[in-house]
Amino acid sequence: MQPQDLVRDHTVYACVMGSRAFGLATDASDTDRRGVFLAPTPLFWRFEKPPTHVEGPGEERFSWELERFCELALRGNPNILECLHSPLVEHVDDTGRELLSLRGAFLSRQVHDTFTRYALGQRKRLDADVRTTGAPRWKHAMHLLRLLTTARDLLRTGELRIDVGELREPLLAVRRGEVPWARAEAWMARLAGEAEEALRGSPLPAEPDRARVAAFLYRVRRASALQAEPDHEVLQGVVGGGGVGQR
Repeated sequence: MQPQDLVRDHTVYACVMGSRAFGLATDASDTDRRGVFLAPTPLFWRFEKPPTHVEGPGEERFSWELERFCELALRGNPNILECLHSPLVEHVDDTGRELLSLRGAFLSRQVHDTFTRYALGQRKRLDADVRTTGAPRWKHAMHLLRLLTTARDLLRTGELRIDVGELREPLLAVRRGEVPWARAEAWMARLAGEAEEALRGSPLPAEPDRARVAAFLYRVRRASALQAEPDHEVLQGVVGGGGVGQR
């Protein structure tokens, strides 16, 4: 089975991300598609394991195998968590619906560290742009402000919302370079401070619910194994081991 066949035949959840999901799309915006596929359990019985992620098929499409996706989500990866909360869902099956029902299990106060760490990396790149060219890449500045706003609101409310709503026009003004860099910097600093303050009283739990996610992953792996028809070539390779008496 080729990697892109896993996406075509075994996707459990697919959505649109990027500017279109954030409510920041313009006429020039791409359509970024993200998804989660469930590799059939028998594929893990081989020496060559299925891929943890796949690019394509098609442009601007990227998918993760379910276990890898859950692992990253439990770590509080901003891109993964936002993918789970996209308002633009293109495909979801029963496994995907159960995954979406677990969205709260992935959230914890640890998101402050992961979102902040990601934001700091983006900010360093913006500062490097200013030093070398005299101006930041304004699109990246806009998305950093969006990310900081998302992190603050998530810590305040315990809910992750990725559509920017009424902030659309102020953020697009940043993208167009209509906001002085000093004002954008002050906005970033204010958001970071508000996120720090929100952390202290956040309704989020201290840690994600790993046990609940692990139980879900076990169930779907087991169901996949039980539903699979016997793969005689795989079984022969496992049982035979290359010859009787070999170690």
